[in-house]
Formats: sequence, structure tokens, C-alpha cells
Amino acid sequence: MARKSKGRAISGWLVVDKPAGITSTSVVGKVRWALGAQKAGHAGTLDPAATGVLAVALGEATKTVPYVTDAAKCYRFRVNFGAATDTDDAEGQVIARSDTRPSDDQIEAALEGFRGQIEQVPPQYSAVKVEGERAYDIARTGEAMDLAARPLLVEKLVLTARPDADCAEFEMVCGKGGYVRSIARDLGAALGCLGHVAWLRREWSGPFQASEGITLEELDALAKTPELEARLLPLEIGLFALQELPLSAEGAVRLKNGNPGQVLSSRAAPGETAWASYEGKPVGVGVYMGGELHPNRVFNL
Repeated sequence: MARKSKGRAISGWLVVDKPAGITSTSVVGKVRWALGAQKAGHAGTLDPAATGVLAVALGEATKTVPYVTDAAKCYRFRVNFGAATDTDDAEGQVIARSDTRPSDDQIEAALEGFRGQIEQVPPQYSAVKVEGERAYDIARTGEAMDLAARPLLVEKLVLTARPDADCAEFEMVCGKGGYVRSIARDLGAALGCLGHVAWLRREWSGPFQASEGITLEELDALAKTPELEARLLPLEIGLFALQELPLSAEGAVRLKNGNPGQVLSSRAAPGETAWASYEGKPVGVGVYMGGELHPNRVFNL
């Protein structure tokens, strides 16, 4: 006999403004407890020391997580010059030092090499898998790894402040899989002065804004209340990048049963991924072909 899931079948998104000093997994656990939800997950990990947007999906909204993790993200961060660390941030051990400090003009010139389509090697302490193990687990044993470079689209990377000679602040908009710590490490290397991330904040991720996020203090204060549930965003927010296709009544029934469903109208191109709705409620996500949506995921709302 199947074991019944604990909690309520509640679906939607809650945007958390994550503070420093807590893991993304712990935040998800707090949200799940506060709402009494059966299922929860997040759309993109933030390092424990990082702050900002952590979008938590609940229930059926977890099926839309891939469409948010693929979206662009905006980060503000500070790079400290003069030292490299084993984690590429201020949490790690210093492994090399330099007395060199770059000028603003040198920084501006170096940034050109970090814009557009670049190749980026993840930090040694990252969630990248190496022969089935997480890189950070291997790194903790002291073993160095040759991690493969990965493509990254950097749409924007600008110098925003220069508090003093030892540091500089930046804003970056990038695609999926970007590591700010790698940017800091590689920028320091390119400038010949070494560098690591001093602090990092994710301002937005896809449709989610840090300014609209709930704090952990608010989460604790509103736990188990209707007021907290009222802060939930609808499931379809996670499908913001896809076309919405309205279904016929018959099409909605067919789609709910996992079969292609007829759509009433479409601006989607043949073969395009889209999501379908009936009477304003999301029914599923799939591929549009021949006047029908062929489902990959169906929502049980």
C-alpha cells in the first residue's frame, strides 16, 4: 500500500529574499513547514553566504521549475582583489596573494572578455557532478579536479562602484549555469591581481524579484496563516517565457489524461514548447503541433 504524503496539496510560488548564513535547501524546508505543503523545491541554488531571490515552488508548480532555471538572472557582487581562495569566495582559505591592484580603466578593459558567449570553469566547490559525485564533496577531501569549461551567455557585466583600491562592485545578467565566483576568480587572474567574491546578491531570476520576496522573519511570523498563503504566486508564473494556448473543453479533458489536446488558437510555431489552459487554469506543458498540444507535463490542480 502506497504511503500517503504528509501535508497539504498546495501549489504555487513563494519568493524568498534569502539572507546570508543559510542553505537554499534549509529555506525550502522552512517554506514547506510554514505552509504545511506536501512538496516543495527551488529554482536555482544560492550559496549559503549569498542573499537575494530564492524562488520556491510548491506542489504542481515544481513541474515548472526547469523553465525558471533556464531564465536569465541578475546579480550584484563585490570582488576583493589581492587574494585567491580555495572556494573563490570569502568563506574559503586563502591560497595565494598579490600586492597588485588594478585601475578602473584596467578593470573596464578586462570586462570585455567576460561579456557575450564565454566559456566558464565552475569553482572547485560547486554542485557540478564528477563521476557521480558532487565537486564540493571531492574538494573537501583536498583533491584538485580538472573541471570542464561550460558555455555561459553573459548579457551584461558592468563596474558599478569602486569603494577603494582593494575591491570593486559589479552587476551581471547571465543565463543558466553561471557562477559569479568563477567570474571573480577569472577576472582577478586576467588583471594579474587575483580575486574572490566578498558578497553576492541575486536581484532577480526570471519573473521573480528580490524586492518582492518575503524575509525569513516574515515567514516565521506568518507561518500557518492565510496571510502567508495569500503571498503565493500562481503556478503559471513559472511559465512566463512560454506561449499560452487556450484549450477546447474536449482538448482539456484529453490533455489531462496525457493525450494531445486541441487548442482554440495559437501564436506558437510548430514544434514550439508552450503551455495550455482551460478557463484560465493551467492544464499542461508540451509541444504544439497540428493544432494540438502534445503534453510533456500535466498539472493536477
